[in-house]
This record gives sequence, structure tokens and C-alpha cells, in this order.
Amino acid sequence: MNSRQRVLSVLNHHVPDRVPIDFGGFHSGIHIKAYTELIDYLGIEDNPRILDPVQQLAEPCEELLRRFNADIRYVCPNVFLECDSQGNFTDEFGITWIKQDKQNYMTISRHPLADVKIADIESYSFPNGNDKSSFAGIRDKALKISNDGLYALSTNIGGSLFECCCNLRALERWFIDMIENPHFCESLLDKVLEYWMNYYTELLSEIGDVIDIVMIGDDLAGQNGPLFSMNFYRDILKPRHKKLIQQIKSLTSAKICYHSCGSYYEFIPELIDIGIDILNPVQVGLKNMEPQKIKDEFGNQISLWGGGIDSGYTLALSNPAEIRKNVHRNLEIFKPSGGYIFSNDHNIQFDVPPKNIVALFDAAYEFSFYN
Repeated sequence: MNSRQRVLSVLNHHVPDRVPIDFGGFHSGIHIKAYTELIDYLGIEDNPRILDPVQQLAEPCEELLRRFNADIRYVCPNVFLECDSQGNFTDEFGITWIKQDKQNYMTISRHPLADVKIADIESYSFPNGNDKSSFAGIRDKALKISNDGLYALSTNIGGSLFECCCNLRALERWFIDMIENPHFCESLLDKVLEYWMNYYTELLSEIGDVIDIVMIGDDLAGQNGPLFSMNFYRDILKPRHKKLIQQIKSLTSAKICYHSCGSYYEFIPELIDIGIDILNPVQVGLKNMEPQKIKDEFGNQISLWGGGIDSGYTLALSNPAEIRKNVHRNLEIFKPSGGYIFSNDHNIQFDVPPKNIVALFDAAYEFSFYN
């Protein structure tokens, strides 16, 4: 099998020659500091580039992707950011992101809707999802990256409803709104949903027939469970998620992957109900997210992506022998009957030693084969 055949096989719950491996995405990526140390360790020459400025993720070079046997490639729309000399910028929603000295990531310094009333939402200048300049040349880019169908293609992560509203409003204010002012939440969510509906209409008119995975997501949970009530999700957020998913599925046969950090166990039946095809990640080590539990309860209903190792602790603080042991154990749980893509359970952070990263992907490849 080539990489694309392998990925499509597991996403249709068939057993391929080996488990597909993902590296270098927006949820399976690597911090620019760790990337620079890694390519130096491996003797790979590259001019490191930033893929995601907020998370400070590197854009891995093709040589490294092949070294780690990565089966998926990412295609992204054009991004037009006006950055200052420190790299700070204001995004298309009017949210200002800054990176201060000694910080390894960007944080928000301005929430543009923090103090507005519901009547002000209509007059706010939301971005235009129909802006075709964002997608100029993306079809040619996608065809080139896929290498004549050798690799599976995924979009970058988008479709954020809940998290985008948090960023616009400010986290504390938004959480108060969810309790005291749900009508405000609905009005703001509808504006953000309108943007994403238009965005995916334009994006998939260009690449809907060549893309294999559409990645959307929100962080719905913390370390111990949901960040907000399930009633709020079912009554207010879920119908809007469903509308977006139906729109995407009307435009492409690609599978839809939903990303959420944390212990989102309680959301899984809801996400299956509205048509999500893939869950990312299985954040091992968190409450109710044990690999065997998730595989046993949901492995026949939905594909699973990630959970090869705990990135925050084991990958960063362990040694190669322990990493190899963890990868072997988790793959033995996730492999049966297909339906699984290997990656770490979140991005590789700035302080992970290169030898541990190499051990992770060498073990993933070694133990990925079905026969």
C-alpha cells in the first residue's frame, strides 16, 4: 500500500499493511525549538519555517517527514498576516496575539468583543469567509503535495466555534455569558458559524474532490472533563456543529476529523451522533481517556487518531526505552480491526530531547505492522 491507500483503509475500518503515521500537523506538530534541535541531531539541512505562529509550530521538511514514515500531508490556505518586528499580529477576527520575551507561545492581548452588548454584534466587522484570495492556487498546491496520490491530504484545523467565541469575548466573560446570557452566545456563535460555512464552501469548491480529511475542532474539555455543561452543548453548540458538518459533507466525500484537547469522553456520543468520522486525540493519562476504554467503547463507531504516547510527560521526561515500551503497549490496544492513525497525543513541545522524538517514531514504525 502507498500512504494514501493505507490512510483510507483505516478510515474505512479495514486492516491495512500497517498503522498510518502522522507527524507535522496542527495537533501532531513540533515546536520550532524542538524542530531545530531535531534536524541538527539527525544531520538534516533545512531553513526552519513557522507553520502555526500561535503554537510556534515548525513546518517540517519533506526529508524529515519521510524519515519518520509520515503518511499524511497538510494543505493550507493562504494566510495574510501583518506582523510587527516582534512577530505580533492581529488575526482576521480582530484578535491580537503577542509573544513576549522568554515566552514559547503566543497569547492574546486584545479580545475585541470583551465589552460589547448583544446589539453590537451585528455591527462588528467579522471576516469574509468567501474571500477567494485565501484559496488562490490551493488546488495546484494540494495536487503537488499529494505527490500524485501517494500521500493522504488533510486540511489545516479550522471550524472553531466555541473556542473562537472564547477568544473574541475573553474566556472569563464568555463563561459567564454561557450561564447568564445564552442569547448573546447564540448570536455570536451564529456569526462565527456564518464565517466557517462560507470558508468551507470556498475551500472545498477548490479541493473537495482531492482532500481526504477535513480537520475541524474546539477544545471542549479540560484535564478532568467538560469545560461547560452538557446541556449548553446539546442545546446551543451541538446544533451549530451539526449544521457545519452537514455543509462540509455536502461538498466533499472526505472524512471529518474533530479535534479537542482534554477529557472529552462525555462529548464522544454527541460527536458521533452529528456525523464526525474521526476523533483526535486520545489524550492518554486523562480521566476517562484510557486507550483500552476508548477503543472498546467507540472503536467500532468512529476512527481514532493520536494517543500513541503522552506528550506532556512520558515523551518529554522519559527515556527512549520507556518511550518504546509505551508506544508498543498503546499500538497493541489501538491496532485491532483498523480505524487508527498513530501520532503523539498532542504537539511535541519545545523541551523534548531529540533522542526521545526519534525513539517515538522509530518505535511507531517498528510496531505498526499487522503481519
